[in-house]
Amino acid sequence: MARIAGVDIPKHKRGVIALTYIFGIGKSRAQEILEEAKVDENTKVSDWTDDEIGRIREAVGQYTIEGELRSEVQLSIKRLMDIGCYRGIRHRSGLPLRGQRTKNNSRTRKGRRKTVANKKKATK
Repeated sequence: MARIAGVDIPKHKRGVIALTYIFGIGKSRAQEILEEAKVDENTKVSDWTDDEIGRIREAVGQYTIEGELRSEVQLSIKRLMDIGCYRGIRHRSGLPLRGQRTKNNSRTRKGRRKTVANKKKATK
């Protein structure tokens, strides 16, 4: 199992797919990295040589990934919340940010349903 940027890459997968296990690297960026490192994107990770792994590590090091990227994203969200813009308020209240309706769906952001009981009518 190859270890790149502190992440164990699965050795039985193709290079392009395996690199997407790193936070901040998608399929297109993985293709760029392998192209820059001059490694065929269809070869499995188990077939990579030590020299190729070194070149890939070097290419990956040019991007903001993993912990650094996570903290950058959190700081951006915190900034939005601090300035009190619409997106920041939606983050703060745990609601969807991008114009989705919240009457029926949006359970991912809102969490499990909280059932509210009806008030009983007063008897005469």
